[in-house]
Amino acid sequence: MRKLIFFLFVSLSTFVLAQNETTVKIALLKYNGGGDWYSDPTALPNLIEFVNQNLDANIHPVPSTVETGSFDIFNFPFVHMTGHGNVFFSDNDAEVLRAYLMSGGFLHIDDNYGLDPYIRREMKKIFPEQEFVELPFDHPIYHQEYEFENGLPKIHEHDGKAPQGFGLYYEDRLVVFYTYECDLGDGWESAAVHNNPQHIREKALQMGANIISYVFNRDKNIP
Repeated sequence: MRKLIFFLFVSLSTFVLAQNETTVKIALLKYNGGGDWYSDPTALPNLIEFVNQNLDANIHPVPSTVETGSFDIFNFPFVHMTGHGNVFFSDNDAEVLRAYLMSGGFLHIDDNYGLDPYIRREMKKIFPEQEFVELPFDHPIYHQEYEFENGLPKIHEHDGKAPQGFGLYYEDRLVVFYTYECDLGDGWESAAVHNNPQHIREKALQMGANIISYVFNRDKNIP
């Protein structure tokens, strides 16, 4: 297992370095526990289309699906996770996800309402020594192509709380970004799904583009 993970460390690093020369694929995380990992099915395709059109990117238009615990995750520099309900990571899931994040991968978790207690519990299996920390509004993830002076935009009301962006770090590198009380994915979905006003959808897509831009340009970002 350790030798295989070391090989995958090298593979992911090589892939990320070459990402500007080829089509990049990003993925949706399929997890166990009964939560609806598959919610917001039009979200990632719409975000990819927005990013490709507005940031001159070259992301494959069809996102992949990757299971927790699968070594296929090392093929993707960016993995998105969402849902409303329970999440469960096995020991193998946690080991692979930890190796993926330590080796250069990035996980974006978007609370689609109700995910919070489960994801906080399960992320402790991956980084038991860490707690989520709220990112300050001057963090580079809010200041890529689009400016968000006050942090995350509010897309859906949920409990009426202010949206918050939390992070987990490995060796001073942001490896997990958790968007809470925001619901970016619903804003990425096609307009007819949630009937969000166009300016709300635009803000959600712009913030999503910032996240992807930050991940693909982390060498240029300090925090």
